[in-house]
Amino acid sequence: MPYPVVHVLFFVLCISAVAVYATVKSFFRGELSLKGSKHLLPLLFVGSVCSLFPDIMIVHSLLVNGTMEHCWAGPIPTHSLLFSLPAVLLGIVTGYVIYREPRKAIHLGLFAEAAFASHLLLDDISEGGCEYLYPLYEKDISVFSMLDVSFMRTGLLDYLMTSFVSVFLIFSVIMMALFALSEYGFELKYRAEK
Repeated sequence: MPYPVVHVLFFVLCISAVAVYATVKSFFRGELSLKGSKHLLPLLFVGSVCSLFPDIMIVHSLLVNGTMEHCWAGPIPTHSLLFSLPAVLLGIVTGYVIYREPRKAIHLGLFAEAAFASHLLLDDISEGGCEYLYPLYEKDISVFSMLDVSFMRTGLLDYLMTSFVSVFLIFSVIMMALFALSEYGFELKYRAEK
């Protein structure tokens, strides 16, 4: 299990790279103001909290059992997409309290889901799987172990399908974050040459 700082840095620097890029670019152009940080601070708060959210029960496990093992919140494993619902609700409620606009609140909830999913992906890399699909499928699934399949053993079609699904899941998490960030003005712009 990566340390908490690794989860936050992975989300901020890899998944939310466009926000980092837009902020640094605005800073060097002298365009960064306190008004602009009104969007940045809630994004950093929700992204940081939700990228650590799957490990919230480790605090309980450490105090009660003396271990840092992943555990369950009642009948639900904390490293499943089902457990991300409270994180999404945290993002939506935070967004609504700050902005009073349902559209911005929903985008902050989507950003929270991307942060949560980035935690699962990072744990998948380090531990070899998570219970992503609980309760539909109760065993660990590893997205990244599927990338190490040879087409000589499985056949070309299975190899291509496995590769596509694995990369598409990572792409989906990045696109969720980009879509949510675009609502707050963090985006890369394409300018056609004249």
